[in-house]
Order: sequence, then structure tokens, then C-alpha cells
Amino acid sequence: MVVQFIWWGFHLVDLNHQLHAESSVAYKRVTMVIGEGIVFLLLLVVGIWQIHRSIRKDLLLSKRQKNFLLSVTHELKTPLAANKLYIQTVTKRELSKEQSNELLQKAIDENTRLERMIDNILNASRLENNALQPILESFEVATVFAQIQQRFQTLSGNPNIQLSVEKGTTMNADRSMIETIMNNLVENAVKYAGREKEIVMYARQDQGKCIFGVRDFGPGVPKEQRIEIFQKFFRAQNEETRSQKGTGLGLFIVQQLVNIQNGNVVCLENEPDGANFQITL
Repeated sequence: MVVQFIWWGFHLVDLNHQLHAESSVAYKRVTMVIGEGIVFLLLLVVGIWQIHRSIRKDLLLSKRQKNFLLSVTHELKTPLAANKLYIQTVTKRELSKEQSNELLQKAIDENTRLERMIDNILNASRLENNALQPILESFEVATVFAQIQQRFQTLSGNPNIQLSVEKGTTMNADRSMIETIMNNLVENAVKYAGREKEIVMYARQDQGKCIFGVRDFGPGVPKEQRIEIFQKFFRAQNEETRSQKGTGLGLFIVQQLVNIQNGNVVCLENEPDGANFQITL
């Protein structure tokens, strides 16, 4: 089509030269037709580019959705299979009370992980349908963060989850949403930074705003991916990510929950290395 426009333009220019000597009116009309042809050519090129861009976007989303379904299927089956094994072991073998309690606690931990993943899937659907609205309340940040710290220290076995909350820091926000945000950020930090690395949950107040987040000392996030990681189903393309389980929904949910509370979330570099997910409400 582009070649056809060029060929048509070539003949018009040639005809224009022939008519120029014969009639100034004909010359003006041919010039007008050439101008219109150039406009239509530009519109055609822009249209083709937009279609190409749209198709690439749809293909990328389709690929991410396929990866999401594969990972979710695997992650749903893993805790279910583990729970079945733990329960069968307890019921079919003569175990001491200590051994039975240990296996039952592992089953509870797997069930908690399964609950969090299902909550993420449901939250992602509700956010896309605008079905979640924040219920604002004022609360002490240190109290909420301490509960999350204790939970993850128990579940992950990571004693390096630290708190750095300025005394008296309060927040006027949806407490449940803040807990979901911090749960996803801490879970990501534990997953990708590693159990041996220090993870810090921090919060402070600055000129009427509450600034909080999670920073770790792991491999960090490449600069070119710090915007994309908040997209639905996106997972960073590196060995640390591919070796870990995940659905690509955690950071998408974090950003959406922050946005509906009129906040902002960014991924910053941590010093000397690692990632720092900072939220301002």
C-alpha cells in the first residue's frame, strides 16, 4: 500500500510538471491532490503502527496470562499435595505428639500460603472491576508492622526482618489494604532477596504525608524493569525470578491498592544493593 502511494505520487509529480506550462489552475489542483495524498499516506502509516503496537501488546499479555495459569496451577497443587501427605502421615503412622504437631503446623503454614495466593487472585479481579473501596481509619503504624513482622518470622523462618518505624507514626488509610500491601512487599523481599539477607520495614511522617515501605539487600530490580514490574502478570526476567514461584500479581495489587488511596509507589535502589519499594500516602 505504501509503495502504491509512492507510485501514485510519482505519476502526479510527473503530470504536474507537464500541466504547469499549460494551466495554472490544473497545477493548483494537482498540488492539492498531492497534499491530500501525503496526508492519507501519513494516516496509513500511523494506523499500521498502532495496529502493530496493539497486536504486540495483546500477544505479550496473552503470553503472561499463559505463564500465570501455568504457575497458578502448579502453586495450587503444591500446597494441596503437601497437606495431603502431612495428614496421611499423621493418620497412618504412630507418631509422637511432638512429631504430629510439627506436621500439622507445616500443613497450617501451607494452607496459609494457599490462602494468601487465592486472596491475591480475588483482589486482582476486584481491583479491575472497581469493586474495592478503601475504608479509612487512623491507626499506629508500628502495631500493624509488628504483627506482619512476627507472622513472617514464623512462616519464613527469617529472623532478619527488621522494623524501622519513627515513634508516633500514624496513618489514615484502609488498614486491611495496608496489611495486604506490606504482606506482598515482604513476601517478595523474602522470596527474591533470600532468607539470609536483612529486610527492613520502615515508616516515617513528613509534612502530613506517611512514607513507608520495604527495603532489602538482595539482587535488586534492573532499572529498565522498575516500571514494568507493576504490570499484571509481569515477572522480572532474571535467574533469581525464574527460580522462584510466583504469579506476577503481587506488585500489581500493591500499586492498585496504593492508587485507590491516592498514594504513590516507586521502586528505588537500596544502598549498597537491593531494592526499596517506597510508598507515599
